[in-house]
Amino acid sequence: MESNKTIRIFDGATAIITGGASGIGRALAKELAKRGCEVVLADLQIELAGEVVSEINASGGKAKAVKINVTDFSSMEQLVQETVKRTGRLDYIFNNAGIVIGGYVNQYGIEDWNQIVDVNLRGVINGIQATYKIMLRQGFGHIINTASMAGFMVGPGNVAYTTTKYAVVGLSKSLRAEAAQMGIRVSVLCPGVIRTPILEGGGKYGKMLIDIPPKELQRMLEKLRPMSPSLFAKKVLNSVAKNKAIIIVPSWWKLFWWINRLSPSLGILLAQKHFQYRQKKLSMTQKKLAI
Repeated sequence: MESNKTIRIFDGATAIITGGASGIGRALAKELAKRGCEVVLADLQIELAGEVVSEINASGGKAKAVKINVTDFSSMEQLVQETVKRTGRLDYIFNNAGIVIGGYVNQYGIEDWNQIVDVNLRGVINGIQATYKIMLRQGFGHIINTASMAGFMVGPGNVAYTTTKYAVVGLSKSLRAEAAQMGIRVSVLCPGVIRTPILEGGGKYGKMLIDIPPKELQRMLEKLRPMSPSLFAKKVLNSVAKNKAIIIVPSWWKLFWWINRLSPSLGILLAQKHFQYRQKKLSMTQKKLAI
C-alpha cells in the first residue's frame, strides 16, 4: 500500500490551481484531472471556473471551484486548510494566477505597479505561505510557480510584468534549494507564448496601455508560434512529474534563456534593437490607420 507520506504522481493526488478558470490554469486543471488528480480551481471568475469543473466532473474526474482573490492571504489560507481537511492531503499547488499590464514606464501609474505586483508576486507569496508549513508537516508536496520567459529576458515595453516574473524565478529557485532537504519540491514554470486570453490585451484583469491595433498585436504574437494550452499542459505535467526545477515550454524558447545566461549584455542589446524596430513598425501602422 502506498504511504500517505509520499507525493502522488498524479493519480489520487490533490492539487490547487490559482487562476484555474481560463488559459494555462484551465488546461492544467483538465489534464491533471485526466491523470487522476482531484483539482481545486481557485479564481475570481467563479462562473467560468464552474464551467470547467462541470466538464471535469462530467467526464469522470473530481474538481471543485472556489472564488478567491490571490492577493488576500486570509482567503488563500482558508482555501488551503479547507482543502486539506476535506481531502486529507495537498500534493500540489500551482501558483498560476497572473495579469499583464503592458506599456511604457512613463505610462504607468503607481496603481498599475501595485496591481501587477500584488497579483503576480504577492499572489505567489500568499500561495506559498498558505501551503508550505502544511507540506512540511505532511513530509511532501510540490509548489509550482508560474513565471514566464519574461523572467529570464529583457522586456522593454513590458517592464512591470518582467519585474514580477524575474522575482518569481528568483523566489522559486531559492526556495527549491532551501526546501529540498525537507522533502518539498519547488518548480518554476516559464511559458513562452501560449494561446490564452492573456494574449488578447492582458486578459480579463490586465490591460494594454500602448495603443496597438488588435490585428497588429495578433500578427506580432502569431509570429511567435503560440502553443495550444492542452499540449502545453501535457508537456508541463510530464516535467512536473520528473521534478524539473525550471520548466520551459515550448522548448525552443530555451534559446533565449541561453542567450541571456551566456551574455546578458547581448540579451540587452538584442532586446533594445527589437524594441526600436517594433516602435517603428507600430508608428507606421498608426499613421496608416490615421489616413
